[in-house]
Amino acid sequence: MFNIGATELILILLIAFVVVGPKDLPKIARAIGRFIKYARNLIKEISKETGFSEIADELRGVEKDVKETIRSVDIREDLKQTKADIDKEIKDAAKEVDVRGIEKEINS
Repeated sequence: MFNIGATELILILLIAFVVVGPKDLPKIARAIGRFIKYARNLIKEISKETGFSEIADELRGVEKDVKETIRSVDIREDLKQTKADIDKEIKDAAKEVDVRGIEKEINS
């Protein structure tokens, strides 16, 4: 939730241990836990009442539709295949021109 790693958590607990003391540390930890639980419940309740969760779900659906549309419009594979076909035709034409050029030199 807060993006706190293990080292940061240990440092915070060590500072709390020094500041609060070992006797009151469990009480403080419980109070902080209750506050976090209360804040989470409050946020959930507010989002339900305001309809933010419905809007977020609708936006996720729109995002999915946009991604599917982008995938269906993507022509990169078609362009790669067309480029490969053109390259093959150019190589074939170059070979044919070389063969005709050699035949002309032989006949001359």
